[in-house]
Amino acid sequence: MKTVVAAGFAAMATFGATSMVAAEELDTIKEAGVMRIAMSGAYPPFNFVNEQNEVVGFDPAIGAEIAKRMGLEVEIVTTAWDGIIGGLLANKYDAIVGSMTITAERDEVVDFVGPYYTTKRAIFTQAGSDITSVSQLGDVKVGVTLGETHEEWAKGQGYTVSTYKGLPELLLELENGRVDAIVNDSIAAILAMTEKGQEFAIIGDLETDAFGAGIAIREGNPALAAAMQAALDEMMADGTYVEIAEKWIGADIR
Repeated sequence: MKTVVAAGFAAMATFGATSMVAAEELDTIKEAGVMRIAMSGAYPPFNFVNEQNEVVGFDPAIGAEIAKRMGLEVEIVTTAWDGIIGGLLANKYDAIVGSMTITAERDEVVDFVGPYYTTKRAIFTQAGSDITSVSQLGDVKVGVTLGETHEEWAKGQGYTVSTYKGLPELLLELENGRVDAIVNDSIAAILAMTEKGQEFAIIGDLETDAFGAGIAIREGNPALAAAMQAALDEMMADGTYVEIAEKWIGADIR
């Protein structure tokens, strides 16, 4: 019985310490008055750098609105996608609001708020390409963004994969014929290619499920997660989310 009681007190002490750390992180952000959010800045129209050298798009707009509802300013940090989780764990920013797919593997090292939108994996080729089926991809060069879940998936299929820093570079490689196909989130790629007038075709026989994009924060911060989720839920309930989505994406993508 003493062992059980002792273990109980130890668990309570651990829980108390964890709760205190979580509260301190939210309090630290509130004390600073600024929430630092990270994204690649190379994923139009979700996040990209405009002609005024400002990071704009759906992701920064969502992040800024969440921060505003928490009584905070927002600071946007751009960083390479393949190291973005490492930067979060190293306290270089407070959250990743960068169209990150929620996966079990990522959920082991970070916590997620959301999802705040859903999309599907898609495979694109040049218009008029002879490649019309996933069965042909084993014999061609496939482009993906470094560090995305699509990279892992494509390599798992045994494809010959070339990696790139972001969606603009990926689309350029497809347009110039340096890759035969690209794998990407469907919404982002379709909108980006339509915006730049790039003709494309979609391989129709890919079987894939919808997946959610979430906001990543460091583990063990339930108070921060709850505050951010409450702000996101309010946005979705009062129509603000739809306004942001319509502006940048042209549709409600929940």
